[in-house]
Amino acid sequence: MEDFDEIYEEEEEEEEDEDRAAEEQLLKYAPDPVVVRGSGHVTFGLSNKFESEFPSALTGKVAPEEFKASINRVNSCLRKTLPVNVRWLLCGCLCCCCTLGFSLWPVICLSKRTRRSIEKLLEWENSRLYHKLCLHWRLSKRKCETNNMMEYLQVILIEFLPKVPIFRPD
Repeated sequence: MEDFDEIYEEEEEEEEDEDRAAEEQLLKYAPDPVVVRGSGHVTFGLSNKFESEFPSALTGKVAPEEFKASINRVNSCLRKTLPVNVRWLLCGCLCCCCTLGFSLWPVICLSKRTRRSIEKLLEWENSRLYHKLCLHWRLSKRKCETNNMMEYLQVILIEFLPKVPIFRPD
């Protein structure tokens, strides 16, 4: 009985390897992702707004109105949360010497909370519209190009999902 299970497991592993190879083949031909950069002030790597200009790479994939509506939803989420972060940052900087830097922890936690809320918003946008259009929006870190320092900024990446060939035999 044990021999039968081992053979079955090997067949499953071979099928999984074939599936991975097919996915890698599809991803190889997918175009480069579109990067939507922040256009406002930066606090802890998170910009206070993103550019709402429609990228030319998305022409024919998504309507410009839908793109702008999605970016406006992200920007409104940032408008609600970042002023609170800035107040805590000022308070933390004033008290930093007395608290040995622990007064900056609320700012870091609020920044993570803002990042998570944007990620949830992008997940909702993906499930509502963009996965149907073979697009995937996500928040990503990119190295800052303006200076030589190792500074990373949060950007929105719009990736193209490969279409699964439906005529391929099982």
